[in-house]
Amino acid sequence: MNTYQQGAPLHDTHSKVIGYLLWIFGFTGSHRFYYGKPITGTIWFLTLGLLGIGWLIDLFLIPSMDREADMRFQSGRVNYTVAWVLLTFLGIFGIHRLYQGKWISAIIYFFTGGLFLVGVLYDFWTLNSQISTVNRERP
Repeated sequence: MNTYQQGAPLHDTHSKVIGYLLWIFGFTGSHRFYYGKPITGTIWFLTLGLLGIGWLIDLFLIPSMDREADMRFQSGRVNYTVAWVLLTFLGIFGIHRLYQGKWISAIIYFFTGGLFLVGVLYDFWTLNSQISTVNRERP
C-alpha cells in the first residue's frame, strides 16, 4: 500500500541523490530511465535532452519524479539503486539479473554480451517493473 505518514512515503524505492547524479548525464536520459520513464528517457537519449532544454527543466522535476516512482514501485528485498548501478555499468555481464535472483538469464547475458545488447536495452525499459515484481513475490 502506498500511503504517506507525515508527508513521507512508507517506502523510498528511489534516491533523489542518485537521480541528481544521473541528471548530470541527463542528456542521455539516464535519470528518466531510473525513475521509470522509458519513453521520455529514449527521447532524451535521441535528442540530447531535447537539445538541453528538457535537461535543464528536469533539474526542477526530479523531486516529483522521485515521489512518483516511490508511489509506483514496490519496495522490498531488491534495491532499485543497486540494480540500476549494476545495469548501467555491468549490464552486458548480467550482474543486475544475478542480483535479482534471475540466475539463468544472468548466465545467458554473461555469455552473450547482454544478449547482444538487445537485452540490456530491454532492461533499461523494464528494470523498475522487474524489480517491483521480484519484490512482490519475495518480500
